[in-house]
Amino acid sequence: MSVLRSDTRGVIVQCPHCQQSNRLPYDRLGSTTRCGKCQTALAHPGTPVEVASSADFDALVRGSRLPVLVDFWAEWCGPCRMVAPEIAKVAAAHAGEWLVAKVDTEAVSDLAARLQVQSIPTMAVFRSGLVAGRKSGAMPAAQIEAFVRYSLES
Repeated sequence: MSVLRSDTRGVIVQCPHCQQSNRLPYDRLGSTTRCGKCQTALAHPGTPVEVASSADFDALVRGSRLPVLVDFWAEWCGPCRMVAPEIAKVAAAHAGEWLVAKVDTEAVSDLAARLQVQSIPTMAVFRSGLVAGRKSGAMPAAQIEAFVRYSLES
């Protein structure tokens, strides 16, 4: 499964035309964006975004214009590997509506501890930096989508 990178300022995407890396600022997600080099329109992130640090995570959930679905997982976790393709389906189906992020709880263990993620996979929905919903366990894409919608309605 392919994932995108992020940093404290935005999501890094590659232009499909010239292959230039472009940063989509979190506060502009969901808006039309063009490549800085060739001006080709860039698609909304339709694959999960890998979050490599607590600082990147904090910037993402605070700064994102879009609601953020976060999948807390670990490489050794069988159910996490089973849900990964389902998370990818959700990211593709809701590009420009939601941002889907993945946090490896082994690599970013300080964040998992701070957010008290005690079982994986755990999914959380963030809106404007706050947790809108949280659920543990592997589930199919349709159930994940229903969880996100419910969390955003509450």
